[in-house]
Amino acid sequence: MRFRRWIALALSLGLAALAGAAAAAPPLWTVRGPHGVVVLFGSVHALPPGLDWRSPDLEAALARADELWFETPIDPGSLQAAAASLKARAVLPKGDSLFNHLSADEAARLRRVCEQLGAPADAFAPLQPWFVDMTLSLLQAQRAGAAADEGVEIRINAEAAPKAGRHAFETDAEQVAMLSDRPLSDQTVALNATVKELMDDPDAYQRVIGEWLAGDVARLETDALGLIKQESPADFDRLITERNRRWADVLERRLRRRGRVVVVVGVGHLVGPGGVPALLRARGFVVDGPR
Repeated sequence: MRFRRWIALALSLGLAALAGAAAAAPPLWTVRGPHGVVVLFGSVHALPPGLDWRSPDLEAALARADELWFETPIDPGSLQAAAASLKARAVLPKGDSLFNHLSADEAARLRRVCEQLGAPADAFAPLQPWFVDMTLSLLQAQRAGAAADEGVEIRINAEAAPKAGRHAFETDAEQVAMLSDRPLSDQTVALNATVKELMDDPDAYQRVIGEWLAGDVARLETDALGLIKQESPADFDRLITERNRRWADVLERRLRRRGRVVVVVGVGHLVGPGGVPALLRARGFVVDGPR
């Protein structure tokens, strides 16, 4: 399970045309502490095959890494636990319906998007808004040719040196809880924002991918985070701001110990004044990389 707007799972049609892009350089930061070094790499969690995103700087950092840190564990056991957690939290209370929480106009827009994606809207009726939000994003990604096994974390975890210890900031169950424990009203706001984006701006993610490949952090901040910040400020605080601060706390402690660490998390967590690099810079660490 992966979040949508801040890690940008939804891929618009035409993204495969970027597969031949040259000189790919997604954003990367190097943080130096009293003893440790942390390299921060902004990822996209699901990609179509063929994109050239591995830079020489990233390859060098991975070759020297003592530890790899991800948002959640990358192993079969954690994926099974995530699936169980999703199943347990995806359904509304008996007798309730998703359409009870939508206006007539919102329900009509949802049905149009479902038709575009080839999904039966009525099948979503017993499901919580957060789960429908995520499912629509995954359906859109699949239509664009995205595959989870092409995501940055999966590739890096599989190909990096086995000697590097694997760690995670959160469990999959914790991520599911962050979404499912929100008030239904907040979940519905986020769902409606996703539906609106899928209808009104189908090229949004194509822009984000191009900006990611080019390392354009200013535009990434606007296009990857702008919608959630504007439409769902409560979600932005809970799912971006608060998590960034917790992760910065972990990395601050890690930087005071010896070792070289590569951190791979959604690029939305690394850009802007509230991103992890900016937070660590504000705490006095030397941070090389885009501002």
